[in-house]
Amino acid sequence: MRGKLKRHWPWLVLGGTSLVAALVLAWALQQLLRDDDGLPQGGPIELPSTVGEFSLSELDDDQLAVVFFGYTHCPDVCPMSLSVMRQALARLDPETRQRVVPLLISVDPARDDLPRLREYVGFFGPQFIGATGSQAQLADIAERYGVAWRKVDAGDSAMGYTVDHSASLFIVDNDGEILERVMYSPTPGLLSDALGQVLTAHR
Repeated sequence: MRGKLKRHWPWLVLGGTSLVAALVLAWALQQLLRDDDGLPQGGPIELPSTVGEFSLSELDDDQLAVVFFGYTHCPDVCPMSLSVMRQALARLDPETRQRVVPLLISVDPARDDLPRLREYVGFFGPQFIGATGSQAQLADIAERYGVAWRKVDAGDSAMGYTVDHSASLFIVDNDGEILERVMYSPTPGLLSDALGQVLTAHR
């Protein structure tokens, strides 16, 4: 698997933007668009996905989704966040793990078609779902979830451009209610703790 990642995703090791700068910007972006309780509005998510049309409303009542907004060319925050999701899921027993749906929503639909998303999320595990949509669909969901992003020209880089974006993880139910908002961390502790609490309460 490591060799496959090395061949197909060389941007994971590109040093274009410093990781520290990327994380500071991600932290600043994820402070935007909150409601009075410090949590965004949330709500329905219905998008084309790697498993067909995805809708939160089709989750069982005892299921939760862990939602992350990113893109497949992301050099640092996105692969780290999906790895954190994978590690947090691995800490759950098999039965509980089936109650959690890990979802990547790409904010780069121009490059991230469904075949590309399918290959990318496949590196992190068979449970992972990739989804994207039109700019209008993404803008609507992003506003409700307090997510911001912007395209940044990458100059002479083969990538052409990067996307600076919010880096929070959202634990949501099948109504789209945000039960927990987990700030970015390169280790799984925060997400694992949040999942444990929410899964216990959400039976």
